[in-house]
Amino acid sequence: MRDTQQQLEMAEELMQQLRSKATELLLREKWSDSIQVYSQFIDLCQHQTPITPKLHKSLCLALSNRAEARSRLRDYAHAMKDCDEALKIESAHFKTLVCKGKILLNLNRYSMALSCFRAAQLDPQANGSSVGINEYLQKCKKLELMSKTGVYDLSEWVVSGFRAKPPEPAEYIGAVEIRRSGIRGRGLFATKNIEAGSLVLISKAVATERGILPGHDLDENAQLVMWKTFTEKVLDSVAKCSRTCGLISTLSSGEDEDELEVPEINVFRPESEEFGNSSEKKVEASRILSILDVNSIVEDSISSKVLGKNSDYYGVGLWMLASFINHSCVPNARRLHVGDYVVVHASRDVKAGEELTFAYFDVLNPLEKRNEMSKTWGFRCSCRRCKFEAELCLRQEGIGEIEMGFERAMDAAAAVYRLEEGMRKWKVKEKEKGYLTASFWAAYGSEKLMRSWGRRIPTMESVVDSIVEAVGSDERVLKMVVEKLKKGNGGSSVVEIERALKLGRGVYGKVMKKQAMKSLLGLGILEPSY
Repeated sequence: MRDTQQQLEMAEELMQQLRSKATELLLREKWSDSIQVYSQFIDLCQHQTPITPKLHKSLCLALSNRAEARSRLRDYAHAMKDCDEALKIESAHFKTLVCKGKILLNLNRYSMALSCFRAAQLDPQANGSSVGINEYLQKCKKLELMSKTGVYDLSEWVVSGFRAKPPEPAEYIGAVEIRRSGIRGRGLFATKNIEAGSLVLISKAVATERGILPGHDLDENAQLVMWKTFTEKVLDSVAKCSRTCGLISTLSSGEDEDELEVPEINVFRPESEEFGNSSEKKVEASRILSILDVNSIVEDSISSKVLGKNSDYYGVGLWMLASFINHSCVPNARRLHVGDYVVVHASRDVKAGEELTFAYFDVLNPLEKRNEMSKTWGFRCSCRRCKFEAELCLRQEGIGEIEMGFERAMDAAAAVYRLEEGMRKWKVKEKEKGYLTASFWAAYGSEKLMRSWGRRIPTMESVVDSIVEAVGSDERVLKMVVEKLKKGNGGSSVVEIERALKLGRGVYGKVMKKQAMKSLLGLGILEPSY
């Protein structure tokens, strides 16, 4: 009896030491060390018989604190299990409810997070707590609404000159679905008409890695180090989260794409339980690396804009749903990178049933140049524009001569004049005119040309409309329009300013109000003439 009492006292003393040490490590933000000590304490508690009410309370708090430490290491799956175990002991435990709510918020499960914070708000501790339950409640409500409507407003941040942090977006999936693609493998398709600038999806990265861009020239060794760090982050996320592992397994590794299953779009919604509790789904590290080779997205690309402080960095990341978007030389979508989120929007009007596509490379180039660039990506584009231009080259020798002259730095005016005359002679339709105009954009984009050739070539407005109709909004086209407006010295018409703002929405998306867009484009001081 005496020996048993001594053993209990020794065990109690050891538990007290472990609890104190774990708490100290937690306060010092030594997350891994605190998890290890809390695990020893929890294991010791669970082997005590009987478990007294006091021990129950200590066990509940230890599980809650271990959950906090695990969540700081982004080990959300195990952190959630700790929270659930703690709540079995005390269903209304304030600290655990707050911790679980924050984890769910990080997982973009807004309605479930809201339920946790509402339950925590009922506890008397909520009034004197420094946690800020009301702030969390408001944040959850705002993000939940955003996840349903796709309304994301960056106006204040843009007008402030990108000071402080951007407003946090919610994950959002619009009117899209995954189908078999006529381009390659599987693709993302619109399920209803989408207006230019409208958001298609907002997605949080599985992982990102960024490096400072010294003079826009990141050397090969620096890129390799970045890629290594990035892949390690992804592998860590896969190891910690069965859902991430399951979702990554749906992506292409570049082989047998036509045989891959077409996943339901709902699988990618944060609240989906698909893959959530499965420990059976395993993906070999070698396959994950192949998947990253095929699906990783570089932030600094022709079809994207990076806003805020990240615009000074070279970044790479994995955004699951965005990786289903194929390339086309007649793209209809662009993306905006804000923090760790990618915001995909339509760059021109998209019809229901139409596949959403990015430009993987600069499509404002002639066919031969585009073919060269597509080879570096490991495919040959066969979109309707490429097919049309290839057939035209076979049928009409003149187009080939113009392209060769363009490559040899032919006088821009002569190239444009010959092209315009050729299109009239070949009876090219309006849509196809847009393709060719986009191909020789470098020649058309000369203000001097517009002045010297006058009525013999289309006006700048006609050229812009033709290009945007064919290949969507492009930053360089937008820049040309804006520069012309600025040179107008305040004499710009409402129509001209609205044209620029519409182009801006095609480039940046409908994520800011008119005044913020004018500020971003440098048109804030312009007043329309009537």
